[in-house]
Amino acid sequence: MVTAAPTGAVLLSLDGIAHTFGRVRALDGASLQVRAGSVHALLGENGAGKTTLMRVVFGLLRAQQGVMHWRGAPITIRSPSDALAHGIGMVHQHFTLVPRMTVAENIALGGHGGFDPQQAATRVRDVAARAGLVLDPNARVEDLPVGAQQRCEIVKALARDVTLLILDEPTAVLAPAEAAELLRWIRGYADAGNAVVLITHKLRDALAVADDITVLHRGRTVLTTPARDTDQARVADAMLGGATVRTADVLTGRDVTDMVSNVITDVTKDVVTGAADVVSRRAASALPRTVLALDAVTVRDANGVDRVRSATMHVHAGEIVGIGAVEGAGQRELLRVLAGRLSPTAGRRAIPESVGFVPEDRHRDALLLDAPLFENTALQGAGARRGVMDWNDVRVRTSALLHRFDVRASGAEVVARTLSGGNQQKLVLGRELEAAREALVVENPSRGLDFVATDAVHRALRAARDAGMAVVVYSSDLDEVVLLADRVFAMHDGTVIESVKHRDALGRAMLSGADGIGNEMTAGADA
Repeated sequence: MVTAAPTGAVLLSLDGIAHTFGRVRALDGASLQVRAGSVHALLGENGAGKTTLMRVVFGLLRAQQGVMHWRGAPITIRSPSDALAHGIGMVHQHFTLVPRMTVAENIALGGHGGFDPQQAATRVRDVAARAGLVLDPNARVEDLPVGAQQRCEIVKALARDVTLLILDEPTAVLAPAEAAELLRWIRGYADAGNAVVLITHKLRDALAVADDITVLHRGRTVLTTPARDTDQARVADAMLGGATVRTADVLTGRDVTDMVSNVITDVTKDVVTGAADVVSRRAASALPRTVLALDAVTVRDANGVDRVRSATMHVHAGEIVGIGAVEGAGQRELLRVLAGRLSPTAGRRAIPESVGFVPEDRHRDALLLDAPLFENTALQGAGARRGVMDWNDVRVRTSALLHRFDVRASGAEVVARTLSGGNQQKLVLGRELEAAREALVVENPSRGLDFVATDAVHRALRAARDAGMAVVVYSSDLDEVVLLADRVFAMHDGTVIESVKHRDALGRAMLSGADGIGNEMTAGADA
């Protein structure tokens, strides 16, 4: 049985936590203190290290440096079972429920002893009732709306008698009324003497419900403050790194660019030439013309939540339009509407017949890893083509694509899994440029790539733009958006907002919406 800590006492303390994924330093000496009886909001840009830090606390990752204290004593948590035994639970952003199982069966998973359906159902009812959460223990998870699935995840943690509950973006998939209900529950849970670490990109939610706020920037703790002593502007500034950090980052970025320019060889020139060759024959006019158009477009998901809200934007030939957004703001749906992969629920869309699309997860959404390259080339436009496939022609086109975009492979028969990440990305980009006539939509173009491959992809996108193609790029890295784009839009809670091409203005539009950045957007200068 886990006993409660005195309200206000430090329950969890993290000091100097570091963790590296390969060459990426995800946590760089991060610190955090969580008090009993409090809601602690953990904030930061995409990739700031928030979820990684909490995965260390929950035992999914091991800190490579730093110390953790629990109730004043040093502790090492080796697994989620260790964390739960100490009273620490975590509800992940992406649910971990088994859809075909009932609520009671899901909550019993990971327990001890034999499974007794009646006992499990009783346990769910008791825990849900004490928590004030409505939940049917006999319902199948796959039949539940997303709000009920969220409650199931919370009850699953509470059934282990946790006193510290970590919630990773808990309102990202909820309708406004459901989100408000959950925030009220969080406040009540903390007021009962427990503690909550709330990871969220919604600053209003954080300031409304939190007692304390910690901001991470590039793996470091850059702000810790009582919520009552701060505001959205100060928090947003800390999330973006603050003036001093931003200046250092710009200089570092320039140094890196210079370094990359020195090591790039004719490899990149081949990629750029390939992109230009493909697109140049399609450039129609020197005059800007609209290629992609959305007018008052709304996208509603299967749970009735509006992911895109009355979006209006126009993308012209010969420009790169950048999209900045935090996770769950609606950019995924917006990009797929622009690429023709998702239909609007309402509003008007006008796009060309063929739009190239490079998704962020090339392994899941763009490649058959165990298939040869020529079969992966044939995936472009799959489902829309009719007739008999001429595989000899596909092989010839694939060989030409490999040469044109400098995909380092011995031939079209090579299995995609054997290629490096950069070569896989160049293959997907080249395939989409080959087929697309007027427009290209790209999601996180440099994800997982080194400096050389990133530079090659960026140059290919610019070459496509310069040859007359309309290009839309979303990146979770604001610097990449500003670096590539001619014009930029932010997304905030499903709303599309045009911004000036300035990192701070774009970041504030992403975090706060139009109401929070009006003066800065009009006053900002191009970066």
